[in-house]
Amino acid sequence: MTTQAFGTHGADQALEAMTIQRRGLRPDDVAIDIDYCGVCHSDLHFARNDWGFSIYPLVPGHEIIGTVREVGEKVTGFKPGDRVGVGCLVDSCRDCGACDDGLEQYCEKGATGTYNGRDQHDGSLTFGGYSESVVVSERFVLSVPDSLDPARAAPLLCAGITTYSPLRHVKVGPGHKVGVIGMGGLGHMGIKFARAMGAEVTLLTRSQAKADEALAQGAHHVLVTTDSEQMKASAEHFDFLLNTVPVQHDLNPYMETLKRDGTMILVGQVDTVEPPLHTGPLLFRRRAILGSLIGGLPETQEMLDFCAEHGIECDIEMIRMQDINSAYERLEKGDVKYRFVIDMASLRAA
Repeated sequence: MTTQAFGTHGADQALEAMTIQRRGLRPDDVAIDIDYCGVCHSDLHFARNDWGFSIYPLVPGHEIIGTVREVGEKVTGFKPGDRVGVGCLVDSCRDCGACDDGLEQYCEKGATGTYNGRDQHDGSLTFGGYSESVVVSERFVLSVPDSLDPARAAPLLCAGITTYSPLRHVKVGPGHKVGVIGMGGLGHMGIKFARAMGAEVTLLTRSQAKADEALAQGAHHVLVTTDSEQMKASAEHFDFLLNTVPVQHDLNPYMETLKRDGTMILVGQVDTVEPPLHTGPLLFRRRAILGSLIGGLPETQEMLDFCAEHGIECDIEMIRMQDINSAYERLEKGDVKYRFVIDMASLRAA
C-alpha cells in the first residue's frame, strides 16, 4: 500500500515529499489514518544523522495521533473510527523479561523504532508519522481519551511519557520537592506531571525570563542557577531533580541541591558528562543518578489516562507539513513553545 509522506534521502538534504510503502494488514494489525504528528528533537537528530546510525530514506515522526481505518481479523481492542496514538515503538521481541513486564522500551533483543528501525517479520525499514497513514500491531497502539485535544495530545507520546515514566518510577507524590532542570518540550511537561502528582515543583533555569512561563505551567518556584546566592540557599533542598537538558552541561552544582538519598533523573541524552562528575557529593549524601528512556505500552496508556483525568496537554504550535524544514531551523534555535505539531490535513491537501 502506497502513502504520501515527507522524508529525507540524506543527512545533508532537506525533507521533501515522497511516496512510501506501508504493509498490508497482518491479523493483529491496525491501519491508522494520521491526523497529527508531533515534531521531536530526535526527529532532527535522525534526519541529520547526528547519532551516526540513520538509515535512508528516512521518514521521521513518533508522536502520532490518528483514526483507525481498518483492523486485522484478530484485533479485539480497536475498531474503525477509534482515536488512537502510536509512540516511539512499533514492535519488540514480546517474550523477554522486559517485554513480559510491559517495559518494551528495554526489550532485551532490541525494540523496533517507529522509524529508522527494521520490521522483525520481514526486515523492511520502518517509516514514521510524517505521512498520511501507518500500519501498526495492536499491542503498540494506544487509546486516546476523548477529553484530550488530539493535536495537543500528540507530543504526550514522547515528551509526555519521557517525563511521566521516571516520576512514576521513583513514586513522586505529596511531600516531595521536585526540581525540573530545563524549560523546553520535556521540561514543561515535567512541571505539569510533578505538580499533578502532588509535589512541590521548582524550575531550575539559567534565565530569569523563564520565571513567568514556569509559574504559568504550574511550578511553585523558580531557581535561577546562574545566581550563586540562590544556589547556595537551595543546598540539600530537593528529593528529585528531573534533568531534561539534552546538551553537555555541568552536573556538579545541581548535585549539591539534592537531599541525602536524593536522585537526579537524566532524560536528556548526552554522550559524555563534561566537566567530570565529582563523586564526593554522591558518596557523602548517598545521592543517586538515574537514567530513564520513554515508557512501555502499559505505562504510556496509564499516562494518557492520567492526562485526561488531570487535564494535562502539551503546549504546541501547529504547522503545515510543507513547513517542516523551517520548523527544524527554529527547533535548532529553541524557538518553539513548546512543541511543533504537524496537521496532516496539509499533506493530504497538497
